[in-house]
Amino acid sequence: MITYEELFIGGTWTPPSSTELLDIRSPHDNSVIGRAAQALPADVDRAVAAARKAFDDGPWPHTSPAERIAVVRELIALREKRAEEIAALISAENGSALWFTKAGQPGLTRQANAYLKAAEEFGWEETLAPSDPAAPFRSVVRREAIGVVAAIIPWNSPFSSASAKIIPALLAGNTVVLKVSPENTLSMNLLAELLAEAGLPEGVISVLPADRETSEYLVKHSGVDKIAFTGSTRAGRRIASLAGEQLKRVSLELGGKSAAIILPDADLDAAVQGLKFGSLLNNGESCIAQTRVLAPRSRYEEVVAGLKDLIDSLGVGDPADDRTFIGPMIRRDQQQRVLDYIRLGVEEGARLVTGGPEVPPGLEAGNYVTPTLFADVDNAMRIAQEEIFGPVLVVIAYDDEDDAVRIANDSEYGLSGGVWSADPAHALAVARRVRTGTVTINGAPIGFDGPFGGFKASGLGREYGAVGLGTYTEYQTITVPEAK
Repeated sequence: MITYEELFIGGTWTPPSSTELLDIRSPHDNSVIGRAAQALPADVDRAVAAARKAFDDGPWPHTSPAERIAVVRELIALREKRAEEIAALISAENGSALWFTKAGQPGLTRQANAYLKAAEEFGWEETLAPSDPAAPFRSVVRREAIGVVAAIIPWNSPFSSASAKIIPALLAGNTVVLKVSPENTLSMNLLAELLAEAGLPEGVISVLPADRETSEYLVKHSGVDKIAFTGSTRAGRRIASLAGEQLKRVSLELGGKSAAIILPDADLDAAVQGLKFGSLLNNGESCIAQTRVLAPRSRYEEVVAGLKDLIDSLGVGDPADDRTFIGPMIRRDQQQRVLDYIRLGVEEGARLVTGGPEVPPGLEAGNYVTPTLFADVDNAMRIAQEEIFGPVLVVIAYDDEDDAVRIANDSEYGLSGGVWSADPAHALAVARRVRTGTVTINGAPIGFDGPFGGFKASGLGREYGAVGLGTYTEYQTITVPEAK
């Protein structure tokens, strides 16, 4: 049993405003695996005040990029030393398969290194030559920190989401209040321990587990200059409206309902095996999951049969078991949400190929869902339009390439997607027509150097690399007269 009775505020473990501790439960069997303090508005006030003072009066915003890079490198090294512990803790809290959380640890390093490379090459200050050579002045363009950043992250990939925000925010010289989900309190408090060791000045960062009401209090707080949020589109709309009232900077990485276009010449075996990871990784609780599979009518039943065999082969059960690919949903209400969508799919007239709304036998104590495949799905059905966030796939038939692109784009979302073809150059041409923030070809992984984010209701702004770093800066232009 892990217990945290204090909150990490401004770099120091301090008593919370409430002594009541939240039970952290295992999604596998709902047993209590830890207890931890949760933040209330009074704790938010303290964290924002500490961040405000550290930004307005402290040394951090005025340190050199090289000094900030050195601190972040130390943070990365500290995390790497405890990678096994981090993976096990996330798996226990989230229900993510342990092999997956272990495999994700090197990815966290690659993600961070892309930000470090960007920071080393970033144009922190540049002098522009005037467009008119006779102009008696020059412009000095600076990129400086925005101020206090409220970074609000979801529960499904906590370390990745946290790193995607706090690392560029810190590299740019901002101070940060990281708001994490109650379900991830244990792993995020471990992150707080690493931050305490990394050498940040007092007040620069806080880590607050808190519920939605306290999160909204943080969003509306007058001491916050920027909100960086990852989560549902519904919550993102609410945050954007609140931020707009105060003209706060905001970046939003929101939901998705991504399409995988299987072209007629695709290697179906390779495509199906690729979709095992592209569509069902992390129990299907992934914003980039390609859960709409678009298949040509000429090969439709082949695709359906291949996906059925795949889904039926997946190990479902204890996330600590090496044979498990699909673990439990994070909470009971999320389990119920997914089961309700499966029932809805049947009601809408889709063909239930495998799976269904029954909990896998022997796993009733946990938050389990049977991986499910629907065929004969119309893209107008709710199961094809709404983000389910679980191991549920739908297969939609298309007539020709134009029809496939039309269906892929017929969504309020635009976060991710994929194209499968024996001709990568042709797949690239199709990918260019899909209105979505990232597209993978033949299962290539999403990189960390290029910008990541969504079109339409999938968000505002971008993360990763130089573009992601830039979202945590403001431009300042200083006009300097030429010496006579």
